[in-house]
Amino acid sequence: MADLTPTEQRLPNLGEQLRLVAWLRWHGLRNSVRNKNRRLDLLGVILSGVVSGALVVGVAFAMFVGTEYIFEHHSEKYLGLMFLALLVWWQLFPIMMAGFAPQFSFPSLLRFPMNFSAFYLVGLAYGFADAAAIAALAWMGAMVAGTLAAQASALPAMIVACVLFALLNVTMERLFGAWLEKLLAKRRSREVLFTLFILSMISLQFLNPFLQKYSKEVGRMAERALPYFWILPSSFAGNFVARASTGPATGAVIHLVGLTVYVALFGVLLRLRYVKMYEGEELSEGTAPSLNRKRVAAEPADDTERLGFLPPQVLAVFRKELRYLRRNTFLFFSLAIPPVMVLFFTMRFEGAHSDVLKKVTPDLFFPGMMAYLILILLAPTYNSFAHEGRGIQTYYSAPVNFREILLAKNLVTVIIVLVEIVICMGLVGLRVGWPSGPILLATVMAVVFSVVGQLTIANWSSLSFPKKMDFGKMQGQRNSGMSVLTLFGVQIVLSGIGGLILWSGRLMGSPWLPAQVFAVLAIAAMAGYVSALDALSDLAEKKKEVLIDALCR
Repeated sequence: MADLTPTEQRLPNLGEQLRLVAWLRWHGLRNSVRNKNRRLDLLGVILSGVVSGALVVGVAFAMFVGTEYIFEHHSEKYLGLMFLALLVWWQLFPIMMAGFAPQFSFPSLLRFPMNFSAFYLVGLAYGFADAAAIAALAWMGAMVAGTLAAQASALPAMIVACVLFALLNVTMERLFGAWLEKLLAKRRSREVLFTLFILSMISLQFLNPFLQKYSKEVGRMAERALPYFWILPSSFAGNFVARASTGPATGAVIHLVGLTVYVALFGVLLRLRYVKMYEGEELSEGTAPSLNRKRVAAEPADDTERLGFLPPQVLAVFRKELRYLRRNTFLFFSLAIPPVMVLFFTMRFEGAHSDVLKKVTPDLFFPGMMAYLILILLAPTYNSFAHEGRGIQTYYSAPVNFREILLAKNLVTVIIVLVEIVICMGLVGLRVGWPSGPILLATVMAVVFSVVGQLTIANWSSLSFPKKMDFGKMQGQRNSGMSVLTLFGVQIVLSGIGGLILWSGRLMGSPWLPAQVFAVLAIAAMAGYVSALDALSDLAEKKKEVLIDALCR
């Protein structure tokens, strides 16, 4: 009789668990690119990364030259400022570019027999995969190369400082990111954080004029505050390298211990946060159980008198889009960004520091400002189904055609663009001056042509390259790579066409020619938009599986 004694099951060790997770992620990525849309998305991300790589290489060259200059001129005390720049970059940039971070649900790993050490190391590994981390590591490599070229004796200390500083930064970034994800899980805290984020981004736009006006006062304040930076980890890293290369070993050891304490402190804090996640912490907006109460039926809103010209299907989707806009705090408050940006750019034309900009006439500034606003306002339309989620299935089961759905979504976009453009036109006209009549009319016709023409392309992009976005998440909240490339490609082409048409009016000595050409193009764009709705409705039926797969996951 066969031996039915159960054999002892051996759990994989730490190294085997890490290899299994890497194998799982690699095969997940390889299987995902079998889908055409995923391949195009990956291609778009790669092309965007290549463009961003040029910036990384330029900064790396500056880091190499700066480090070499510091050692050659015996100014090692400024190494702390270079590490401080890396610290600010590593902690702030991932928040602004969280959508391009590798998206993965760490609690999903709890389905597998994984111990906490492997869970912790996998979390750190994903921190090193962020775009900001990769760029910072490249810049640290440039600093190491600059040290080797200028003073090879300081190379071991620079390597040790960079390794510890990189470990500290990735630990801090993982810790802040984990807590931010927890805060974003609640709508109230999400609204507060998004509001503060938008206000801070707007405030940064006014930092340059402020520094130019009060540069001396800011410089004196920075000099007085500089000695207090010694407590920052960047100062410990820079002083450790400086003391190791020039000073006694005792001072270097003290600063090395300080940097190590920072690493240990944030490592313990991250471990406490990851313990909660490892134990199965669930983040949701669910309400606590309560007694059932009799609900009073709300009276249906009657908008037929105000919006009676719309078909019922279009009106229903139109109302839903307005509610989505009101609920999405980030998009709602971002509507204030275009007027603030106009105010910022027009401020550059005032004061003694804007002598060069004063040479730019309203005939040049006005069309350029409108083109910039169109880029900002129409970017979300290239992924208009991003927040539908599982509701996309309702569109296919309801007695409604995608022609009506796209019309409703585009109607909301047109209303927003119209209001924003009117406000911004008034601000530009009052602060900079109104352009000549022909240029003003040509700009208005160009706006109509650009908006209507882009709506057709944006509808196609939304159906062809959908990408899901969630209200309460940081990572993965970006458009598809191909939709981003489509957006910038269309903007470049339309800007080139608009520039050539405006220039042709000056070249031929006919100031009204651009307005006439743009009027013809606007009429053609409207005709193309109307005729494309039926074709886009058929495309939506063909892309049914693609939309449901992308938005319902």
